[in-house]
Amino acid sequence: MSWTIVAAVLLATAGLLVLGVLACRLWLDVRALAREVDTASRALAAAATELAGEPLRMPEAMTQPADRQPVGRQS
Repeated sequence: MSWTIVAAVLLATAGLLVLGVLACRLWLDVRALAREVDTASRALAAAATELAGEPLRMPEAMTQPADRQPVGRQS
């Protein structure tokens, strides 16, 4: 009877260790992703600052209402 309690405790401990390792890996991946997003947003802000003097040109399809889309462009 006592060996079943020991086995259950060992399995629970192993499960918690696996969850801890997965949590650490997730934290590292999120941290790396946050750095990439930060780099991309800084590059985008720099490009927007560069283009601040030029007017923003939107494609024709974006300026027309949805029911008046050109015939060749169906969404």
